[in-house]
Amino acid sequence: MKVVIVDDDQLVALSLKTILEADARVTVVATGTDGTDAAALYRKEHPDVLLMDIQMKPVSGLDAAEEILQSDPQAKILFLTTFSDDAYIIKALDLGAKGYILKQDFEGILPALFAVQQGQSVFGGEIVSKLPVLMQPKNEFDYSQYDIGEKEQEIIALVGMGKSNREIAEELFLSEGTVRNYISTILEKFSLRDRTQLAVFYLTKVR
Repeated sequence: MKVVIVDDDQLVALSLKTILEADARVTVVATGTDGTDAAALYRKEHPDVLLMDIQMKPVSGLDAAEEILQSDPQAKILFLTTFSDDAYIIKALDLGAKGYILKQDFEGILPALFAVQQGQSVFGGEIVSKLPVLMQPKNEFDYSQYDIGEKEQEIIALVGMGKSNREIAEELFLSEGTVRNYISTILEKFSLRDRTQLAVFYLTKVR
């Protein structure tokens, strides 16, 4: 797995490189110190995962992620940060980042990288526990304007709860293929990129 690490603390970046490359499956192909580096290194190296801090100057990790994802919506970005600020979390999720974990979660970094590489979304326990607090009660959402049926609404809610396709299939007595088709249709109707954005959409606008 090719990884690019971007952190404004060079000691942290080098330490992460040493730790990650202790696993023979990981190669850190480059390191950078701010969002400008992140965008340039992503274009140059095309890493499997970009491991990036959020609060950096002059260009933040969030700004870099927005630029990268506009040019490559399939980019896999894992934010690793000491900041669990609510606004950062929502912004990272809304952009389409594949993960957001705190640096204190030392043992979870490597498993999170592999999970993101395999297409999963990964959020540290402290982040997940904050999400319900972040989401204020909303007015009843009008699904009809998006032509969303009852079954699709059930699936949206289950995605918002973090359920996998297999878990959704079992709960609704559907095949995984049918669930995938439903989700693809839902994403198209809402003009969303992936299931992470769908989960954020549900939590911020529907739930």
